[in-house]
Amino acid sequence: MTRSTLRYTAPLSALVLATLPLLACADNPPPKAAEPPKPVASAAPKPAPHLPPEAPAAENASAVRISQEITTACGISDPDAYFAFDSSNVRPDDARVLGTLVSCFTSGALKGHTMKLVGHADPRGASDYNMTLGQSRADAVAGYLTGKGLDKAKAETTTRGAMDATGYDEPSWARDRRVDIMLGQ
Repeated sequence: MTRSTLRYTAPLSALVLATLPLLACADNPPPKAAEPPKPVASAAPKPAPHLPPEAPAAENASAVRISQEITTACGISDPDAYFAFDSSNVRPDDARVLGTLVSCFTSGALKGHTMKLVGHADPRGASDYNMTLGQSRADAVAGYLTGKGLDKAKAETTTRGAMDATGYDEPSWARDRRVDIMLGQ
């Protein structure tokens, strides 16, 4: 190299070296996250033989499903076996059906029998949280029934959390958030 080339190369090298830290710290946008796979729609699972098929559920509402065995013994029509249930708030229409259950189990056809209330949750959330939430739902329904005269010993509550959940979007998750009422052992 000639002396004149070195004269221009040295400042140029210094400039490049001085800008390297700036280039290394440049704000690079993070890579785009991969889009989650879309769920494949499959046929709805068949309900257990002792429970009626699920009715359409409103968004963000839990459902109470009453077993066919109980609806038949207590004279509850199929449409009345489905109702929205949100936390521990029972609507007037719901209260009528739950009142029929209390009468049936205290002085009607199922007097002396027990009922089993099983709480469920949708799959979003940690397992422990969903188990607790399912139990809270079952306890809320049982609390309403015992508040209306059902003996506490006649209402057994348990939870399945999200173990039986099949939902993949809001309408199907709403069906996962429910309490099943069945005849006890």
